[in-house]
Amino acid sequence: MAAAAATMVSSAGGLLAMLNESHPLLKLHALSNLNAFVDYFWPEISTSVPIIESLYEDEEFDQRQLAALLVSKVFYYLGELNDSLSYALGAGPLFDVSEDSDYIHTLLNKAIDEYASLKSKAVESSDDVAEMDPRLEAIVEKMLDKCILDGRYQQAIGMAIECRRLDKLEEAITRSDNIHATLSYCINVSFSFVNLREYRREVLRLLVKVYQKLPSPDYLSICQCLMFLDEPEGVASILEKLLRSENKDDALLAFQIAFDLVENEHQAFLLNVKNLLSGPKSQPSEPAQQGSAAPESGQDGIATASEDVQMTEGAQVSNQDVQEADPNEVTYAERLTKIRGILSGETSIQLTLQFLYSHNKSDLLILKTIKQSVEMRNSVCHSATIYSNAIMHAGTTVDTFLRENLDWLSRATNWAKFSATAGLGVIHKGHLQQGRSLMAPYLPQTGAGGGGSPYSEGGALYALGLIHANHGEGIKQFLRDSLRSTNVEVIQHGACLGLGLAALGTADENIFDDIKTVLYTDSAVAGEAAGISMGLLMVGTASEKAAEMLAYAHETQHEKIIRGLALGIALTVYGREEEADTLIEQMTRDQDPILRYGGMYALALAYSGTANNKAIRQLLHFAVSDVNNDVRRTAVLALGFVLYSEPEQTPRIVSLLSESYNPHVRYGAALAVGISCAGTGLSEAISLLEPLTSDVVDFVRQGALIAMAMVMVQINEASDSRVGAFRRQLEKIILDKHEDTMSKMGAILASGILDAGGRNVTIKLLSKSKHDKITAVVGLAVFSQFWYWYPLIYFISLSFSPTAFIGLNYDLKVPRFEFLSHAKPSLFEYPRPTSVPTATSAAKLPTAVLSISAKAKARASKKEADQKAITEKSSGAESSGGSNTGKGKSGDKDGDSMQVDTPAEKKAEPEPSFEILINPARVVPAQEKVIKFLEESRYSPVKSVSSGFVLLKDLRPTEPEVLSLTDTPSSTGSAPSGSTTGQQGSASSMAVDEEPQPPQPFEYTS
Repeated sequence: MAAAAATMVSSAGGLLAMLNESHPLLKLHALSNLNAFVDYFWPEISTSVPIIESLYEDEEFDQRQLAALLVSKVFYYLGELNDSLSYALGAGPLFDVSEDSDYIHTLLNKAIDEYASLKSKAVESSDDVAEMDPRLEAIVEKMLDKCILDGRYQQAIGMAIECRRLDKLEEAITRSDNIHATLSYCINVSFSFVNLREYRREVLRLLVKVYQKLPSPDYLSICQCLMFLDEPEGVASILEKLLRSENKDDALLAFQIAFDLVENEHQAFLLNVKNLLSGPKSQPSEPAQQGSAAPESGQDGIATASEDVQMTEGAQVSNQDVQEADPNEVTYAERLTKIRGILSGETSIQLTLQFLYSHNKSDLLILKTIKQSVEMRNSVCHSATIYSNAIMHAGTTVDTFLRENLDWLSRATNWAKFSATAGLGVIHKGHLQQGRSLMAPYLPQTGAGGGGSPYSEGGALYALGLIHANHGEGIKQFLRDSLRSTNVEVIQHGACLGLGLAALGTADENIFDDIKTVLYTDSAVAGEAAGISMGLLMVGTASEKAAEMLAYAHETQHEKIIRGLALGIALTVYGREEEADTLIEQMTRDQDPILRYGGMYALALAYSGTANNKAIRQLLHFAVSDVNNDVRRTAVLALGFVLYSEPEQTPRIVSLLSESYNPHVRYGAALAVGISCAGTGLSEAISLLEPLTSDVVDFVRQGALIAMAMVMVQINEASDSRVGAFRRQLEKIILDKHEDTMSKMGAILASGILDAGGRNVTIKLLSKSKHDKITAVVGLAVFSQFWYWYPLIYFISLSFSPTAFIGLNYDLKVPRFEFLSHAKPSLFEYPRPTSVPTATSAAKLPTAVLSISAKAKARASKKEADQKAITEKSSGAESSGGSNTGKGKSGDKDGDSMQVDTPAEKKAEPEPSFEILINPARVVPAQEKVIKFLEESRYSPVKSVSSGFVLLKDLRPTEPEVLSLTDTPSSTGSAPSGSTTGQQGSASSMAVDEEPQPPQPFEYTS
């Protein structure tokens, strides 16, 4: 209609002239028509805006709101959105929220932005919302109500969170049709988009409240929220409620929650939950009056059988009472013991250890090649080989390579000896029961004055920390005593690092004082470790201890101590976001470049995984403007920590920096991509790193090789062909006699990281519930410090997560059952073991070829091809066995024929589209989405999860269970020498080389 009228009217001049008439009806006619034609004639109307404004300001004119609406639309077309909104507010009900036009949509967005910014300013300045325009509030409320009425709950949730209207947020959640899905959407939104930590906590508190009102609460999500809010009491009460339930499935759910909490690696929180779980109630009050007859509830309150007998025989105890109280409490006590084992981390560590040992697929030939190519006088590459071996066998307890090369190993001196000993800690990581006895030969000897080398003693103490990382309850005291009883700085160095690792994040005051004593001796070597150790101990506590550390960093003259403290201070503000801003400001403005460098780490860790725009802006600013190369390099590297929750963003953000003229910035860009895209195999990340692996500067090549290995860990050639090319490139660099030491070291470390943990671990910084894995992030932060101090390379082992699916029954045993991986087996299989010929052929020089021999070769190959065609025709009718024999022949002919014969094999037998896996199985991250449980399976998971520890409901409990128990490596390798080690050596070489064991000794009688 309006369009038709607009075609008749060619100008708004007449209507505008009517605005000057005195009769109100004429003005009304003009306004309503101008309002209809404003889309066409706004340039003309804009000349008369003052007249229309005066109509709006005239108190006696009863169509003021219409005038306001018209002015608002004109300003909208002129691009003056602020003025447009203020007049739209004056239009009252005429500004129709439900109208579907660009004008309304744009102004509503503007209104919401305005309201949200006013709200957040009011909160920041802690004023009441006095200056909030009630008309603006009314519009936002109208909009929220409309979204809720129309069923657009996600939109309503987003707006309510942005506008800080928690009342509307609650309404949107409770009125949605699928509350559970809405709540999990809400949790994701609050972690992804709410930038202020304090406000995010408010949102999560509200979500917990809504969760708890539900008829069937999602306890897994509630406990994750409570963990972020640091409220162990809530978690303990939920776990206790589930454990006391008579339903077995509730107990399974409690175990699953405990495993999920352990995955976030928040040691102090887990210990609190464990201690808050109340023990079983002791026997009824009657027997308690009998004095000694009643059992104490100290040992988790479980009365032993003999005590039960005493009680039944004892004075007037009614048997009925005992029976009434007993069964439930005994069940609870039994479940409590299990859950305490899980919360302390011992259960998961034990199972992981068994898995890594039994599935170890590390390739000793790679290490052999590296060892042969390393020159004896090059101590850097010698040490790098030892680091690489430790990383390659992390957590597998297989130290075959070390045993076979003891004389070669003994060439390590001084700090290299320290590192070689500490490497045992990585190999035996998680061996909590035997850790101490494994390291016994190297530990400082008390009483006798100790005849060992201080380097291997310090290394052994560091190794104990690595074995017990984040689970140091049993070893803390021993490490403290070792620290107190020595004044040798190398041993102090090892003990400090060990203590920091074992007591990670527990904020234990006494340990802090012990380490502080070492710091105040002002010894450079011990002081550096003490600084890092204080940070590890106080990780994420944002305590006033940081100020104390900063003050000492200003006093001391030792660069090493300042560097250790700078990193330590950064660790204390881990995850504290805006709370850390004042400290970050203080550090980044410091005169000392080392403290500014610490400020970059503080920014990285305070905002780790938040992808916070403010933090990214600050880091980019320092990356291009600071005068010091160390600070610039670290600023770029720190982007990797801020962005690991959105790995696909990192290559885009650092792509320009990776082409910087400054090699330090290029190195930082490489490691930033390595850290944030670790284990993803992201194509953009690989493309960005590829040119850097052949950079002109040696240390940039080193960083790019290490980063590439981090990105490609657990990705095989079938998923990305560049993995194979990268492995060949590493081999070429290692074997090249003229390669720089730095890049050679990078290649050796990269080989270890690619095959880390016996090819069964990946680097993961986020748990399945999308929370940070504290230990992993801290581990990578300290690892990136290896630029200055090589022994810190071992910290990378803290970020390793086993790529395992481990299904557990009610008894926390591993039952044997099958499940499905709905993808081609080749996509996720282990890399093929290397064979000897390829290793030598890689370094072959091109040989001159005579034309006569080339012709002869061509004739021979033509003849061979003809023969092959004949044999293929004949074998077409036969079974695929025929093609296998052909393959064997070609294999004998040429060492490099692996690439040639795979297609023939595929022709003979098409690859299946699925694979049956047996619990426990290796499941890499990319494979998780194709894991399915078989329909007729005996077990079903408590919650839909496809990796990690999965608790299983037994649907046929009457049938006997078959346990696929993986042998614990505790019997083997518990002592450094003796008969058992022989077994272990053969067991591990069996796994690696697939060779049969020699026959048992026998006597030959004719």
